[in-house]
Amino acid sequence: MTVDEAFVDRLTRPFQIFLDHKLAGAVLLLAATVIAMVWANSPWAHYYEEWLHTYATVGIGDYQLSKSISHWINDGLMGIFFFVVGLEIKREFLAGELASPRKAALPIFAAIGGMAVPALAYIAINPAGDELLGWGIPMATDIAFALGILALFPVSVSLKIFLTALAIVDDIGAILVVAIFYTDDIALQSLVIGGVFLLVSIGANLAGARNPTIYFLIGFIVWVAFLKSGVHATLAAVLMAFTIPAKTRINGEQLVEQTEALLTKLKQTGLPHGNQLLTNEQHSIIHSLEQITEQATAPLQELEHALMPFVTFLIMPIFALANAGVVIVGDIATVVTNPIAIGVVMGLVVGKPLGIWLFSWLAVQLKLAELPAGVSFSQIAAVGMLGGIGFTMALFISTLAFSDTGLVEIAKTGVLLGSLLSALAGSLILFLTSRSP
Repeated sequence: MTVDEAFVDRLTRPFQIFLDHKLAGAVLLLAATVIAMVWANSPWAHYYEEWLHTYATVGIGDYQLSKSISHWINDGLMGIFFFVVGLEIKREFLAGELASPRKAALPIFAAIGGMAVPALAYIAINPAGDELLGWGIPMATDIAFALGILALFPVSVSLKIFLTALAIVDDIGAILVVAIFYTDDIALQSLVIGGVFLLVSIGANLAGARNPTIYFLIGFIVWVAFLKSGVHATLAAVLMAFTIPAKTRINGEQLVEQTEALLTKLKQTGLPHGNQLLTNEQHSIIHSLEQITEQATAPLQELEHALMPFVTFLIMPIFALANAGVVIVGDIATVVTNPIAIGVVMGLVVGKPLGIWLFSWLAVQLKLAELPAGVSFSQIAAVGMLGGIGFTMALFISTLAFSDTGLVEIAKTGVLLGSLLSALAGSLILFLTSRSP
């Protein structure tokens, strides 16, 4: 290792240690939230508004797409977020905790309760008028914050898996709610174009295409078509994720056999010395090893692995920065006692844990599911409280539910307050239930 390389390693090591930490994503999300709230209520708040409403245009000639920064973040960057969510959902159903009906039963029942009861709690407080439109806000769980807090406590792996599977099913429900209930008037022609190119993507999968660039180009067309159709573009991202190939080209035995053959050939050719340039033959062998590795992994997992850091450390903090800047004007007590804010808080803090715990208990009592090993109903209650951390999806749905800026601000205040209370209550229950005897 050279002196320059050692210096670079020393310089970047603290950042790498932070990024590798299991709480890094949640910390950045929290930091972006605090910055947004402070900025939106500071003497420089007008810069915050100007930034969000600055227009950016992309396109060629007459084919242009012009959106504000706020829309590019919520429709564009969040499209990548939902694409990764779609990849996670597909992986979980193919080879994860949702692949087995027996394993999937409990988190599915818990997620259904965790969506239905919060929505009913909100509707009970806002039964009519424009306020009713916010019923979908307290339905979703923010997996980054929830898993981040759960990681602070000595709980079983089974409980973490349960929360992850629950959040995945929760995401499916939230996506369906956005697609069905928070969609504007539909332009059928654009929707048909999007559907046709989704079929093209499926055809590419069946034909054996594995290059991510192909799916990116098709996905971009699908995204634009859905954006123009009136159906929220995030649905396009999820549907595209379902078309990504999820099979490898070689199996484990072939991987080992071909790798061993190439390594033997490399030894016979001569091993590379130090950091010297490879010979043409050595380079050919190394390149063949790379190709075999690529064939032994599914594009779905490769894309998820490549995009996850981008989503965790860039997209979600930017989203929080753009959406968590709630302007606190006048009497805060008036805001938090508004029926919309109360409905959101009640849905997150009361409805979410009640729905998750109650439906889990019913599923176990009716022999439809069973508790994971090492997990108690008190810990299910703690997970239910953490499920009340709505944040990302709840803020996102708030922007879709109301056209009036004032109502959006009230809803976001309820989301932030409800998520904070849920995090504190969940942490307290975990502290009490996970202590050693």
